[in-house]
Amino acid sequence: MKTGVIIIFHNNAKDVNPSIFIENIIKVSDLKICFVNNNSRDNTAFILEIIADRCDNVSLVNIKKTKSDISAIRAGARFMNSRYNLDKIAYVSTNLLNTKYHGLNALIHAIVDNQEDILNYNKSVFEAKKQNSIFKSMFSLVDYLKTLKTNNAFINLQRLSKL
Repeated sequence: MKTGVIIIFHNNAKDVNPSIFIENIIKVSDLKICFVNNNSRDNTAFILEIIADRCDNVSLVNIKKTKSDISAIRAGARFMNSRYNLDKIAYVSTNLLNTKYHGLNALIHAIVDNQEDILNYNKSVFEAKKQNSIFKSMFSLVDYLKTLKTNNAFINLQRLSKL
């Protein structure tokens, strides 16, 4: 079973350390990762492009006009569905994360630390809403990891998403 992770970015250049992202993403080669740059006006697109160029399992989607988080997630899902044959897609929006104490680098650490749980996603553990077509296999990464009660300080600081 193949699993993808969509991460939505919007003006997060100061929060992303490319070397930490690259070092950790290399460790999760079983996951396909899609960065969606939601019309950032800073250097976010440039930084994400550097990471995508150095990591084989990372793709980048640039949205030219700012969209809602849900629309950005759907754009990433459509891209991943057309490019890979994925069974499941997790998503997370950096706009909804509490990054005050740990920053966005902690998100990548949380993905690495919980890679097995993400790959072994069990729909019965996390009740997902009924959705149509490619979106029926999508789930909120943070909500799922909170449901599993993972021992990760970054995940424990997050609230359940409203998406």
